[in-house]
Amino acid sequence: MATATRPERGESIVSRHHPVGASTGYMGNLRGDWKAQVAESWTVSPFAIELSALSETELPSLRQYLSAVPSLPFRYVSVHGPSKNRQLDEESLVSELTELARYADAIVMHPDTIDSADRYQGLGRKLLLENMDARKSWGRTRDELAASFADLPEAGFCFDIAHAWSIKPDMSVAADLLDGFSDRLRHVHLSSLSDELHHVPLTEEHEQLFGPLLDRCVDVPWILEAPPRAA
Repeated sequence: MATATRPERGESIVSRHHPVGASTGYMGNLRGDWKAQVAESWTVSPFAIELSALSETELPSLRQYLSAVPSLPFRYVSVHGPSKNRQLDEESLVSELTELARYADAIVMHPDTIDSADRYQGLGRKLLLENMDARKSWGRTRDELAASFADLPEAGFCFDIAHAWSIKPDMSVAADLLDGFSDRLRHVHLSSLSDELHHVPLTEEHEQLFGPLLDRCVDVPWILEAPPRAA
């Protein structure tokens, strides 16, 4: 793996990282308008995008949008599957995700939302499991994720560095996750967290704290889960 160069004084680590992109999850004012969300993501980076359907009710409109456009102008496209407003049975949900996988390089799921792992086997390497934050009861640590990966051996890893920070602010959990799953790493979720553990723009303090671990993730897209910090 390549070694990242440390930024010069006043230079952002994010600005030096090439494979960067935006999650549409932070674009609440554009919710439901996928065309506008894609356009907003393009202003952040033309390289990568994560189309966030955290609410299950967003899946039909996303599938309709993706089936109607010729292609998206990004080199890397991921879809974040739902963790809220779940009404579909798991078999139907996986069918929806499988259809979306035709248009995406990756489907990100929260491991604590997966009841029957065997239903997700068909997604193969496109399925990514994301480590969870301190509010959750599963999927937070290396041992917990290892159990999920044992059931889904082809799945990749979506490393949410702020979620790991919420478990242990000394970044020991974050380092342990990378030690365990660097061979599965497909992309990074990058932000800071509010006191309520909601994604907020990456602070300068967290950029410095996260830096040594981000240096280990230079070959994958970093997906911003909050707006870029104002210069």
